[in-house]
Amino acid sequence: MLNKIARLFTIKTRFEAFAIIYALSLGAVERGQAYLTQYPGLGGKLLFAAATGAVFIGGAKILDAVRMEREAAMPIAR
Repeated sequence: MLNKIARLFTIKTRFEAFAIIYALSLGAVERGQAYLTQYPGLGGKLLFAAATGAVFIGGAKILDAVRMEREAAMPIAR
């Protein structure tokens, strides 16, 4: 039973990865907008860039992990 629940939280396809990255980016932009209102000027812009830049790094790692898992599951052709 626990195995079935764990499968719900596993990213299996690139489409699921892109959907998660999209949701992360929406949250990062919302947080960045809050930074811009709290810290006007250069500080807010730098925090906005850091929040959205983290999504780029995390998204790349998610896509790489999906690709590596797919390649590991494929049989080795000789």
